[in-house]
Amino acid sequence: MAIIRADGVSIRYMTGDFKDIGLKEYVVRRLQGKYQVKEFWADRDVTFALEKGDMLGIIGTNGAGKSTLLKAVSGIMVPTKGHMEINGTIAALLELASGFDKELTVRENTYLRGAMLGYTRKFMDEKYEEIIAFAELQDFQDRPFKQLSSGMKSRLAFSIACLVNPDILILDEVLSVGDGAFRKKSGDKMRQILSGGVTGILVSHSISQVREMCNKILWLDHGRQIYFGDETETVCNAYEEFLITKRLPDNWEDMERMSAATLTRKEQDARTARSEEARKLESLLESGQSESAVEAAVCILRRQRPDLLSIEARCEDPSSHKH
Repeated sequence: MAIIRADGVSIRYMTGDFKDIGLKEYVVRRLQGKYQVKEFWADRDVTFALEKGDMLGIIGTNGAGKSTLLKAVSGIMVPTKGHMEINGTIAALLELASGFDKELTVRENTYLRGAMLGYTRKFMDEKYEEIIAFAELQDFQDRPFKQLSSGMKSRLAFSIACLVNPDILILDEVLSVGDGAFRKKSGDKMRQILSGGVTGILVSHSISQVREMCNKILWLDHGRQIYFGDETETVCNAYEEFLITKRLPDNWEDMERMSAATLTRKEQDARTARSEEARKLESLLESGQSESAVEAAVCILRRQRPDLLSIEARCEDPSSHKH
């Protein structure tokens, strides 16, 4: 049995000018048949299924419909068309910094957020020190929440949310909170949770995160499903090519072609970088301005470009100067 199944899910937003014209004008326009209502489909006919232990990465540019789809999975929104089936408890880390009271202290907000998530006071007493330590806020416990940086606020929210033990974990750009060290720690924590058989959904603009953590991938563009399946590496490569060319694949063969183009471009970039590094090092060797710099250059050349060291050896070999 699938843990999550989306069958032709479509979500529509209705927009009008009611808030701009007021109640009286709204009634008049409705009676005259002049009131305009516009439809916007955030997602159209999205279909996928996840089993226990799957980790789905959802990719797409801004406005692709990723966050709207997550709201449907988490139960915040009901699909306009289609059906969403969920079998298990859900923990959704969507807007980390919301739900706090800026006038309360960090300690008070920790207990407040825990209560909002359904944790008992006893449970929070047992976990409080662990939460604060993971968020790295030991020195800020009695500070007003409004004095924290946005990164600190997100770290606290992430730390509290990590206490849950759900069947389904939804992550919307939450692994990018904090500095580099905390991002690594939060990523490790997510992998620990997912290794326990939790089914996960990750929305991230970091393609490297999707490659590393996901065995399934869903590509959305302006609400339309471009691909769903387990060819994560190929699709990530094709998506990187799309970000450059702005051209969507028409079929799987096109997807493979775009993936190959990305790999070729990366190899060319790597060769160019190596060539530029070699040129700089060779110039440094020839100038001989600093003995320590030259020694460092030789070490790098010995590891990466031993062929260039043969040039140095020929220059030092008296026999190479014979006419």
